[in-house]
Amino acid sequence: MHQGTPGRSSATLDAEEIDRFARLASEWWDPRGKFRALHKIGPARLGFLRDEMHRHFARGQAVMRPLEGLRVLDVGCGGGLICEPLARLGARVTGLDPAVENIEAARRHAAGQALDIDYRAGRVEELEIEGRTFDAVVCLEVVEHVPDAGAFLKASAALLRPGGLILLSTLNRTLKAYLLAIIGGEYVLRWLPVGTHDWRKFLTPREAGALLRGGSSTTRSPMPGRSVPTRT
Repeated sequence: MHQGTPGRSSATLDAEEIDRFARLASEWWDPRGKFRALHKIGPARLGFLRDEMHRHFARGQAVMRPLEGLRVLDVGCGGGLICEPLARLGARVTGLDPAVENIEAARRHAAGQALDIDYRAGRVEELEIEGRTFDAVVCLEVVEHVPDAGAFLKASAALLRPGGLILLSTLNRTLKAYLLAIIGGEYVLRWLPVGTHDWRKFLTPREAGALLRGGSSTTRSPMPGRSVPTRT
């Protein structure tokens, strides 16, 4: 039974977006299901996260568990597709998602893998109130689904300890992204329900950088093809 979204919509949470992904909770670990694209890019994403954390924190030469002891928060963790491999690399992982259904799916799968991951159903603001801090905060393909990207990133960055690292992955607002992620992924291949992505919420690298540095709100082009950056 669908349990809904805890709390109401806010600057960092869109209840309709969360409910949309909650309805897909049973699909997270099916490599041929609705999240097949995330399964395909999973190794590349994990390699990037591992290498950046290893470099930033000047880790030793450990091969099997290079992230041993690092406290890592995965914001918008969904069913735990990134939490589990991070835990296997030695990190002490907290997975946060506002959809109870996603967290329940993540907990079930982690239990089957004998992995100790702290899964929480809630918002980043709640962890800040608790006084939690982390060595690294990971936010992958989430920021394009929140009402106010600046407020969301500010709240996420507030959970970093001094000298910590935030790792962000999101869709670039280019014509290529519009054609592949929306036209291709939603309308042609039907990997995700139509309406999952809003091209106007995609961020360019420059905009994402400005928000992470505490810059002003971004101005987005109203239609695909206008003011499109050259990078993809």
